[in-house]
Amino acid sequence: VTFLTLGAILLLPLLAIVLLLESPIQPEVLSLNEPPLLAGCFEPNLKLRQAERLFEDQLVGPESIANIGDVFYTGTADGKIVKIQDGKIHVLARLGKLPCGSRDDEPTCGRPLGIRVGPNGTLFVADAYLGLFEINLVTGEVDTLVSTRQVVEGRRLSFVNDLDVTQDGTRVYFTDSSSRWQRRDFLHLVMEATADGRVLEYNTVTREVSVLMEGLRFPNGIQLCPDEESVLVTEMTMARIRRVHVSGLNKGGMDTFVDNLPGFPDNIRRSSSGSYWVAMSAVRPNPGFSMLDFLSQRPWIKKLIFKLFSQDMVLKLVPRYSLVLELGEGGACRRSLHDPHGVVAAYVSEAHEHDGHLYLGSFRSPYLCKLDLSQV
Repeated sequence: VTFLTLGAILLLPLLAIVLLLESPIQPEVLSLNEPPLLAGCFEPNLKLRQAERLFEDQLVGPESIANIGDVFYTGTADGKIVKIQDGKIHVLARLGKLPCGSRDDEPTCGRPLGIRVGPNGTLFVADAYLGLFEINLVTGEVDTLVSTRQVVEGRRLSFVNDLDVTQDGTRVYFTDSSSRWQRRDFLHLVMEATADGRVLEYNTVTREVSVLMEGLRFPNGIQLCPDEESVLVTEMTMARIRRVHVSGLNKGGMDTFVDNLPGFPDNIRRSSSGSYWVAMSAVRPNPGFSMLDFLSQRPWIKKLIFKLFSQDMVLKLVPRYSLVLELGEGGACRRSLHDPHGVVAAYVSEAHEHDGHLYLGSFRSPYLCKLDLSQV
């Protein structure tokens, strides 16, 4: 009785404080289907563990990758756009301003995410905080295409994420993941699952920006389809990929390319076989326990978690399981590459294919990975 009384004396004030604290998120009940079985094409394997780590501790958070021949480009967590040539890293440009390195610095330092090579040999970059840019690869000169200070149809851009460019270079399609949350609070967005993401179009001729689709839950990666009449958009918190029609008879419409994926998709890129590589840094294990699926029906637990723990602490509780899928034109799985526990490839954000190899970007890890596809 004494111990119970003492426990109550200690715990009741703590409980009262927890109940009185305001949660930073206001999640809704989210309806997700039961995750698909990790069997057949999704059967777990160790194929990603055959990857080789490149430039370990020399670049942090190379989220997205582009290349011209054997010269590669990526953006890093310290706000730099770098060129990788002959085994060496060169700084091509910086979009924001110093200092960099802390959470508070991110909005001014910038955080380059999606990156593509345009048809005229320039580099297009989506920066989460600063907007859309085009970079001259010879001089490093930076041209601001769309600034996040710009209001687009009543809303400022808050979380510019990924982009793709048409073959003639006249259109750039990009995602704005949320109007409420910034990149540094991406886990808040995952947990809250706010339906305030958008797909936008930038016209390089008229320099006008327009909204093509809104009401998406964490639209992340984007990839033009071969006919360029639609784009595939990964809707991360819904574990699905949507097809948004950007031109032609169906312009303005949207349908589902593939639903109920075995993980939460990040960037999507074309494969050499005409399929699509989809990177996932978190899976929905079945059989097993999927924490995000469990919490989707229990918003009160989400609120409690973020009352008690920081975003970095919560991220440590998410199992480090890396998964890359190759999806056919109809959305069917062609093959899957796994690294349970993220032993070699962790926090995978993109799979970029070049010359028989798969280069794996990461939003967090201090390296790139290179996987020989002929060996898997």
